[in-house]
Amino acid sequence: MSPSFQPASLGEEEELRIATVLCNNDCGGRCHLKAHVRGGRVLRITNDDFPDTEERPQLRGCLKGRSLATFFNNPQRLTYPLKRVGRRGEGKFERISWDEAIELVATKLKSVLNTWGPDAVYIQYATGQEGLMNGASWARRLMNLLGGHLAYYGTYSSACLAYTAPFITGYRDTNSYQTLVRSKLIILNGFNPAETIFETNSNYYLAKAKETGAKVIVIDPRLSETAATFADEWIPLKPTTDAALFAAMAQVIVTEQLQDQEFLDRYCIGFDAAHMPDGVSGKESYKSYLLGVLDSRPKTPEWAAPITGVPADTIRRIAREYATIKPAQLIQGLGPQRHATGEQSVRSGIVLACITGNLGKRGGGWGGGEGARRLSIPIKGIPVGENCVKAAIPVFLWTDAITRGTHMTPADGVAGGPLRSDVKFIFNLASNTLLNQHADINRTRKILTDDSLCEFLVVSDHFLTPSAKFADVVLPGDHSFERNDIGLPWTGEKYFIFGNKILEPPPECKNEYWWLSRVAERLGVGERFTESKSYDEWLEQILEEAHSNDPSIPLFGEMKKVGLFRKDPEEYTAFAREIEDPVGHPFPTPSGKIEIFSCALYERKDPAVPANPRYTASPEGPDDPLVLRFPLQCVGPHTRKRTHSIFDSNEWLEEADPHRMWINPEDAVERKLHDDDRVKVFNDRGALFIHIAVTNRIRPGVISIPEGGWYTPDEEGTCQRGSINVLTSQRSSPLAHGSAQHTLRVEVVKARGARIG
Repeated sequence: MSPSFQPASLGEEEELRIATVLCNNDCGGRCHLKAHVRGGRVLRITNDDFPDTEERPQLRGCLKGRSLATFFNNPQRLTYPLKRVGRRGEGKFERISWDEAIELVATKLKSVLNTWGPDAVYIQYATGQEGLMNGASWARRLMNLLGGHLAYYGTYSSACLAYTAPFITGYRDTNSYQTLVRSKLIILNGFNPAETIFETNSNYYLAKAKETGAKVIVIDPRLSETAATFADEWIPLKPTTDAALFAAMAQVIVTEQLQDQEFLDRYCIGFDAAHMPDGVSGKESYKSYLLGVLDSRPKTPEWAAPITGVPADTIRRIAREYATIKPAQLIQGLGPQRHATGEQSVRSGIVLACITGNLGKRGGGWGGGEGARRLSIPIKGIPVGENCVKAAIPVFLWTDAITRGTHMTPADGVAGGPLRSDVKFIFNLASNTLLNQHADINRTRKILTDDSLCEFLVVSDHFLTPSAKFADVVLPGDHSFERNDIGLPWTGEKYFIFGNKILEPPPECKNEYWWLSRVAERLGVGERFTESKSYDEWLEQILEEAHSNDPSIPLFGEMKKVGLFRKDPEEYTAFAREIEDPVGHPFPTPSGKIEIFSCALYERKDPAVPANPRYTASPEGPDDPLVLRFPLQCVGPHTRKRTHSIFDSNEWLEEADPHRMWINPEDAVERKLHDDDRVKVFNDRGALFIHIAVTNRIRPGVISIPEGGWYTPDEEGTCQRGSINVLTSQRSSPLAHGSAQHTLRVEVVKARGARIG
């Protein structure tokens, strides 16, 4: 047991309290956790204790949620407000009072609004608290009362998927995991629910599918925990080449006449010459692309093998299996679409599901990517009001909005009109995206250090994170165990968790609603901001409105007691409505059908965004000439020990899953490296030190560095902790302008004379 956490003695004189609590970080699951508290201390965290049945399995937590008891004894926790006194980024602060902090924030915010207008205020992408009462929502409510703020669209996780899917199917949707037991073949492309939780019980349903005889194929450069646990076959392809693999599979299916032509004829346009939009040549069809009509390069397995690193015979076999074993689900994780050409893996997967007739069928799947299922319960968060600033930027390009905001155009993804100001003020609440989780840390660091660009940064957090070190004011936040809140799962399962306040926060650790209310008062909108409601009264209102829409949802007092509202899990097939009744429920696309060929993209005349899904070689991909200088492709997988950068300071989790880089033995021998060596990983953007694990669980030519390590630079700026974002690029994808942080090339050498951070 780590010395940083020692359970309190179970004295008979103190009452033991057990209550449902909320682990509300950026994780797809919402697990039913119980905190055992006595004498103001969390003794331990236990799991769901409701009856565990096959139809209604318990909502059990992972090791991250179970380790939360250690949080409250962490000596590094922020416990009072701080004001910057050194150069921005140096991490030099002095203690100030809350009155001083609030006055400073209000004064600077007023100055920026008066000088630059509301376009100059940006509320940073934040995932440290995902409860309905999160700080970013309170900040949006305040800013909308003050004239608005610069908004963003998309997410770091799924920008390409969310932006691209509507061009094909009109909206984004996914099956519930209960449908897996109906599948006879399951192909997981970069989908790793054992370490990246999309839903609390996703692994349970994969296990059930295996029990019923489903074959599981995992496509991933790494033998992930999911692959090691569930896969009948592991296919280690080269990163960024998913679209080439899918194209070759489709070519086999078409040339061997294994496609579901009836499905394609009835529901799709653009597959073949007979089903093209008016005025578009049949040579532009997807089938023509597969057969090489225009470029004289049929997309055969032999064409794809050197691109993907997957043998032609393997491609041919899995193509035949996917076409003939019915029903089959192709499930893509979000990693494949976080590449420089990430839109193409999304589109290619959806089209492959159409060619095999699996989309909208029970036990089949849509092939696009996880999340955003059309299931929900009628509960909403706090009302944030209307944002009068109509301009919005792609979330990944916020640093550009600082350096050249007024010069950004629709070609940069700006929507709703031009920006009238560069970004001058940032609210960074429960977020490490300001530095650690954004790409190219050294470029970001340079931008943030210059306080003539962005004039003021306010951070609310639990620790002096790498992002917080760049703040002008740092405010100590409360924890989800120190307030009441509600958490919902990502995928739309019909339940929610009521997290109880089971501890008092340290005296000066405050919820964002508390201090934003006081900022609102100083700016003349205090009454409109609070509507004279306390924090809990807002939560009561949320539950009252939900109860009025669904009387089975308990009110505040009852929810505090039961902790969990849950309806029976529902088997849900994405797009079944459109497939079962295409006349009454057409796809919400211009044609009313699945648009394999998109006229909207065709009219753009952009070779980087073709009208059909196509494989496009990625910058810093396997075919980039940069391979001569940086021969290793690097990926940044999620890890079971962290939720992005959250929990990196947790000693228990570091002991359970040490921060290590994976490298294949072939690449290690070439560089004279051994297991647990400390190495330097570098490219033109930066360098880091990290210990390695030499393993056959990653394909040759590829290394993996788990994302989320806290940036800890030495005097030269080399990260001592192995934060992958010193290496990643701020290049965005061509259509969605989404994060391409999974596309990078590096070299690795043994570290000499390096300090241990």
